[in-house]
Amino acid sequence: MDWILDPALWASLATLTALEIILGIDNIIFVSIVAETLPESQRPMARRIGLGLALILRLLMLSALAWIVGLTAPLAEIQGFTLSWRDLILLLGGLFLLYKGTHEIHNSVEGDNGKTTAKAGAGLAGVIGQIIVLDLVFSIDSVITAVGMVEDLGVMIAAVVIAMAVMIAAAGPIASFIENHPTTKMLALSFLMLVGVALVADGLHFHIPRGYIYFAVFFSAAVEVLNLVARAQRKKAADQP
Repeated sequence: MDWILDPALWASLATLTALEIILGIDNIIFVSIVAETLPESQRPMARRIGLGLALILRLLMLSALAWIVGLTAPLAEIQGFTLSWRDLILLLGGLFLLYKGTHEIHNSVEGDNGKTTAKAGAGLAGVIGQIIVLDLVFSIDSVITAVGMVEDLGVMIAAVVIAMAVMIAAAGPIASFIENHPTTKMLALSFLMLVGVALVADGLHFHIPRGYIYFAVFFSAAVEVLNLVARAQRKKAADQP
């Protein structure tokens, strides 16, 4: 029971939990946007299943650390470029995010013309299938971060479980906010495409510091918040006699 009084352990748990939550933001946004194609009654279940699967994937990966290390081992070499399983998964995941983001932006822009239906819906199984694909990609980055920061498996598992509990609790409000504010949905889709570019770059061994990406996202989000406040103030002024 000495771990209870170990400040270093608690500090590493707090740090890793915060990082896991930050790394999970893109997962929440993706799950929220994909679940929007379902009937409203099925969306909460899809979000819970999606994030629950993400938790299971992370715990399975943490329990197989040797396999995680093996993902970074060279798989093939093409004209001096070394490709690993991790690179391949990041490449495919990034391309999928770029496709999905482009498709959803097209539907959002053109879907009201009667030519395209943004809410065509892929069915619950199709949505969960898409979530599983991206959960795998997001889980790899999350677990590799955990392995690189902490040596204690118990701390890794605790941090992942706490972070996922926070994400599950936040998924509903975030999804409602995105659904009620169309401009924030466009911002979220742009964020997903930015993450897709970063994943493709990582797969090609060109690392884009995540700090740059998150700064751009938070700056854009702050501008959007100011726009929402200004819009609310204008509406309030217009409603007054």
